[in-house]
Amino acid sequence: MLTTLRVKNLALVEKVTVEFRPGLNVITGETGTGKSILIGALSLLLGDRAETRMIRAGADACGAEAVFQLADAAAVDALLEAAGLEPCDQGQLIIRRVVKAEGANQILINDQPATLQLLKQLGEQLVDMHGPYDHQSLLNPDFQLNLLDAFGRLWDERAAYEAVFAQWRGLMERLDALSSEVGDLDAEIDRLAYRVQDLESAAPVEGEDEQVAQEQRLLGQAQRVQELCGGAAEALVDGEASAFNALVGAQKNIEELARLDPAARDWLEQLRGMAVQLQELQGGLHGLAGRLEHDPQRLAWLDERLAVYQRLRRKYAPTVPEMLKILEQSRTRLHDLRTRDEQIAQLKQAGAQALAAVHARGATLRQQRQAVCKKLADDVTGELRALGFPGGCFAVGLSPAEPAPSGLDAVEFGFAPNVGEPMMPLRGIASSGEISRVMLATKVVLAQHDRIPVLVFDEIDANIGGVIGSAVGRKLAEVGRLHQVLCITHLPQVAVFGQTHLAVTKAVRDGRTYTEVQVLEEKARVEELARMLGGRELTRAALTHAREMLAGAA
Repeated sequence: MLTTLRVKNLALVEKVTVEFRPGLNVITGETGTGKSILIGALSLLLGDRAETRMIRAGADACGAEAVFQLADAAAVDALLEAAGLEPCDQGQLIIRRVVKAEGANQILINDQPATLQLLKQLGEQLVDMHGPYDHQSLLNPDFQLNLLDAFGRLWDERAAYEAVFAQWRGLMERLDALSSEVGDLDAEIDRLAYRVQDLESAAPVEGEDEQVAQEQRLLGQAQRVQELCGGAAEALVDGEASAFNALVGAQKNIEELARLDPAARDWLEQLRGMAVQLQELQGGLHGLAGRLEHDPQRLAWLDERLAVYQRLRRKYAPTVPEMLKILEQSRTRLHDLRTRDEQIAQLKQAGAQALAAVHARGATLRQQRQAVCKKLADDVTGELRALGFPGGCFAVGLSPAEPAPSGLDAVEFGFAPNVGEPMMPLRGIASSGEISRVMLATKVVLAQHDRIPVLVFDEIDANIGGVIGSAVGRKLAEVGRLHQVLCITHLPQVAVFGQTHLAVTKAVRDGRTYTEVQVLEEKARVEELARMLGGRELTRAALTHAREMLAGAA
């Protein structure tokens, strides 16, 4: 579960710490207080895009931190270890993210630097978020197919299909590339053959161009380099007035001083170290000078080699790795063109075999999908009847489709809200309130099969009336028995079912707006529900109604 969420300098929030509990956590507050900022902070921690406009005015950075306590950390630990990070300590996972106005942003997982990709992977394991507009995704055929596969736990069979589909698509792409028009085939072969021969004879080697340029610079100035090396060696060690001789004189004086004051022994060791360093430096200077004997033939070869690299840069690419890539691509393309007809025949045969495998795997996947369609439809129908559709009916239809990455099937969710009404495609429903309840019903059904520990609903009750709100709240509390649920709501009928009730308020101090979050106990909770029922004026009737609603939800 998510135990703690800390937010700092994010939009209206200066500094807030929220402690969540198991079960259903409801979050309420007036419009504009910053409720969605908490969900935004959690989204940021799970890999959403970071933007500097999130930073509170006057601050140079914003950040968020989430602490998860995992009953089973095996899946998360596997992701961490694959990324080279230490696993969770006793199931505790701490995620931090800092967004800076200037400079690089930071992502830390258990105090270890991490990547955005890992953050997103962890988010998929930990939290399922449903925003106020996400119910529209239920109308998407790809989403419907994914939902069906998730309900049936068909991911292994789907992965097997995806593997053979990817193999078939790769063969078809290769076949398309070979079959494409190339104009004058003989001319293209001659052009590629010349390029391959030219690059192979030049034999570029990564890093050699820089080494040749460096050596050419030194050999071209060999006499001057030798003069500089000799002058430096003379001043350091070789000359009578050298620094080394001066150190020897100083060493004699300090040796006598050390006999008088033992503290001077440290200075003596420092001088001996300096003398050794001077001798090592002298050896390096003599070595460089010795290597630079004037060699006209070597210098001519270096000049010629540099000219070769300059020609290759003008003709092919600015860097050696790019030249080598062009060479490899040209070799491959030349081979393809010379063996074009033979390869096309082989690819057609392999493609036919791969397509047969696609249809075989797709047929197996379809059988498994058909086996779970009715179960999914019945389960969602049952949930919808508890959400205010006593005569409603949900259906899942499959029809054959052309090979696609997800299978050989097209899926269509159907819905009849009332008895006697014909089944219609879900996308034909105009009411966003109805679609929201269908989405909640599918989430409830999947929650019974899903291992994701935290579910977040941001205004799932949008466009839903009071009577239905009670049904939604009861259903969310039911999901809360299997998962931790966080729910932002404007309906008191939903809020009364929360095992934990968090209220978000804002205040103005010294001309600045501040957002605050607190857990409501009994008296404060009654007052918040009364506000939601009747506005800011806490009338006796509203308070009485709030108490009755809480008692009815218990």
